[in-house]
Amino acid sequence: MQVTADDRLAEALAEGAALAARLFDALAERTADPPGVTRIAYGAGECAAFALMAEAAAGLGAEAAFDAAGNQLLTFRGADRGRTLYVGSHLDSVPHGGNFDGAAGVILGLAAAAALARLGVVPAHDLCILCLRAEESCWFPHSYIGSKTALGVLAPDVLDTVARSDTGRSLADHMRDLGFDPEAVRRGASRIDRARAVAYLEPHIEQGPVLVAEGRPLGLVTGIRGSFRFREAAFHGAYAHSGATPRTLRRDAVVAAAELVTAMQGLWERMERDGHDLAVTFGIIGTDPARHSFSAVAGEARLCIDVRSQSEATLDAVRRRLVEIGLDIATRRDVRLDLGPLSGSAPAVMAPALLERLRAAAATAGVDAIEMASGAGHDAATFAQAGIPSGMLFIRNRNGSHNPDEQMDMADFAQALAVLVALLRQPAEQWG
Repeated sequence: MQVTADDRLAEALAEGAALAARLFDALAERTADPPGVTRIAYGAGECAAFALMAEAAAGLGAEAAFDAAGNQLLTFRGADRGRTLYVGSHLDSVPHGGNFDGAAGVILGLAAAAALARLGVVPAHDLCILCLRAEESCWFPHSYIGSKTALGVLAPDVLDTVARSDTGRSLADHMRDLGFDPEAVRRGASRIDRARAVAYLEPHIEQGPVLVAEGRPLGLVTGIRGSFRFREAAFHGAYAHSGATPRTLRRDAVVAAAELVTAMQGLWERMERDGHDLAVTFGIIGTDPARHSFSAVAGEARLCIDVRSQSEATLDAVRRRLVEIGLDIATRRDVRLDLGPLSGSAPAVMAPALLERLRAAAATAGVDAIEMASGAGHDAATFAQAGIPSGMLFIRNRNGSHNPDEQMDMADFAQALAVLVALLRQPAEQWG
């Protein structure tokens, strides 16, 4: 019986998908922390994940290297060794998180390399699978550490001023512990030559419900929301007896905090009606466990404020209104507002030419994908802002992310693999 080109492609994709399934299983086993997985940035779980990906890449003939910050580059030789197409994501996780967030992007790249090898296809350019560090800012409260260090753009002070949440030790200390070189990072060392970078593609599970609601397996990402964050905001009032202090004489920090939450919800609704892209979240809010009491007016209320938008102008406007509203509440309630340090990230637009190539690849693979924006932040934003054409491919995922119940079906992953292989098989001249 004659073996057709379609048969060979199907066999190659099946081989890539089988490798991916083995890697997901091994990753879950090596980084298990019931009820989910924990891969602490610059910790044992993240390092175990890096080692697993290096083992798989070595079996496929890749060249492995670390940069000064400990990001891992797994490079497969292409026809044109002067240029490189990067595919990758991060390998850390939140505590007791899911197995797919971040890791799916790295594993998809390796699965595609395996499929190309089975087909005997040499990529048009070098194909580098990037394993990035420290994307989850729950460990180090700073956005995109892995991609910023990979590109040599991390602000030097972050190395010494940003501490890991579980140890209290600096980012630089943790780099040194693993044998990496924070001083080279401080100088902006990078193994990525931007002038020779063809593109950066980050496959990732979707972290929201859009693809599930739309009944589609994949999403082609058009842009990534930027953000501003006040992680340590607080209203400071005065503790007082709950029965003996009249309403008009209270300096109630909880009431002030509740009023801010309600006011910002109203602002969000109004701006959304006016066509603004926006998300406002108070993910942490509470009183001081050492001093609060059921029979006391709370003298302190802490808040964590996270605001996101695809528009820098919208972020600026909301930040100004947040400050105005907060100060007005503080004056009227006779409390003090301390917003604390400001952090965040800039919005990023995905490269139109790469998006067009992804559309063509999806059509070639016969995959019904939709186009959508990313509400969550991703390392692709850093690459886009560095001038490297960047794109993202979302894979349908039930139950959200950052929890042990992430549910990415391997059938959907297989469709993402078909799209990526079709993309990598596009002729060199189409990449410019």
